[in-house]
Formats: sequence, structure tokens, C-alpha cells
Amino acid sequence: MSERFDFTGDELAPAYRAAVDAIEAGDLVVMPTDTVYGIAADAFKADAVQRLLDAKGRGRDVPPPVLISVVESLDALATDIPDSGRKLCEEFWPGPLTVICHAQTSLMWDLGETQGTVALRVPNHENTRDLLSRTGPLAVSSANASGKPAALDVYDAEEQLGDAVAVYLDGGEVAGGLPSTIVDLTGDTPRVVRIGALSVAQLRAIVPEVTVDPEADPSAQTDDEPAEQPAQQPDETPAEASDDKPAAEPGDKPAEVAAEQAEPTPSPVEASNQDVAKKTEPDTRPADRGHDS
Repeated sequence: MSERFDFTGDELAPAYRAAVDAIEAGDLVVMPTDTVYGIAADAFKADAVQRLLDAKGRGRDVPPPVLISVVESLDALATDIPDSGRKLCEEFWPGPLTVICHAQTSLMWDLGETQGTVALRVPNHENTRDLLSRTGPLAVSSANASGKPAALDVYDAEEQLGDAVAVYLDGGEVAGGLPSTIVDLTGDTPRVVRIGALSVAQLRAIVPEVTVDPEADPSAQTDDEPAEQPAQQPDETPAEASDDKPAAEPGDKPAEVAAEQAEPTPSPVEASNQDVAKKTEPDTRPADRGHDS
């Protein structure tokens, strides 16, 4: 049976508690972001990620992006990030930018057929970022059945996903509507693979060398998710033409909630990095072996 919680006022402790409990149990949570509503699962629980894909009617060939609470968590999940990519993240995070990076091979997760990459985003939604600081990284896809428009309010999400989701967080109607812009950072220069809320001109104002995939059609997809990733070619860096949330499309919480907790809540940076550290293991594989999903 699903539960719905208000996610807009000052009394957010019940919503946080229910969402964290659901994530820890391997269940699904729907939450607002700055673009669209997202359906979330623990990124480090393979069965939970599969439950997310099943709820949407998606296959493993379209793995969900991962939302994080702070830009400082980027290096805990990704590697070989070019300086140009860092500039984009520092400028547009929190915000509607999803970046595709080489995934850290030591991470104990299975997001699907990622070809050794991961799509990451920091959502510009304070309450959702605060939730992420409590749960750690979440696999988040747009809250809709595959092929249907992404939900812009919790009631649309409920109608499409029903009891497949344990907890719905009602943050009102989201103002964004457009999916995040997706930039592939696995090559020599940043490459736009989907044009969304951020324009190419905005990206090039920060990194002039940004290129655009010929197939980066903003009307090609209706939800905030990366498209299917091309297979990795020998002797080439893995790349994907990307999903957010909710971010792909699918993730910032008020500090006053901490006072209601029995123990002090670590800062977003500490919480996110501690959570990632618990779910990693030393990488003992050969250096030329990618992270198979």
C-alpha cells in the first residue's frame, strides 16, 4: 500500500523518515525535482533498481541516472573527469545538467547495461537534496510509465505508477517541465547528447569547445532520462547517449529537520561521501577492465 506525504511545509520529518525507511527497505519513492517528478531507488541495491525499471516498463538497456546531493560527491562515483566537465558541473549544479562519466570500478552497484559509465546530476530542489544527503546516491528516473510524459505533479505520478511505489512525496507542481540537458564527458571534449532545460549557448558560455551530437534532438524524448547507451568499442572510452531523474530525470532539505533527530545529522557532503564509502570496496581488478553491469 502506497503512502503520500506533504513535501512542501516546515514539518518534513515524517516525509523524510518514511522515504528513508522505504529506500533502506529496497522500495521505491517518488519525489519532486527541479525538472520533473522522479521515481527513486537505492543505487546500490540491484533488486531495487530492477524494481524501478519494472515499474516504468523499461529494460536494462536504459539504465537510470544517479542523483547526488552535492557536487563534492562527483569523484566518489566517477573517474577521469576532464577539467571542462568539472567547470560545467560547478556552474550548473545544482541544476538541470546530467553528465555521463566513467564510473568508479570499485562501486558495488548494478544499474543495468551502463558500458562502464554513470549519468550523474545534482537537482536544484532543496528538500530533495536534503533527502539525498540522508539516503546517499539514488538511482532516479522520471516518474512515468515508459513512453508517457513525465509527471509534473504527484497525482499524475500516482496514476501512472500506482502501488509499485511505496512512498509519494508531494512537492506540488514542479516548475521545470523540461528534462535535464545531458552532456557526455567520456570523450576528449564535452558532447551534448540531449538538449533540455540548458541550451547549448549556456553550456558554451562556460566551455566554448562543447560539441553537439547530431541526434541531440530536444523533442526526441518525453521524460528526463538518458537514451540507450551505445556498446563500448575496443580501445575506446565507454560512452552513452543517455536517462534523470529524474534525475535521469530523477535530486535539498531544510536544516531545521536535524533538530528533530535523536543524533546530529552529518552535513550533506559528509553524509553523501560516508554513504558512498560504505558501499565501495578496494578495486583489485586489472586496470584495463571496465565495470561490467
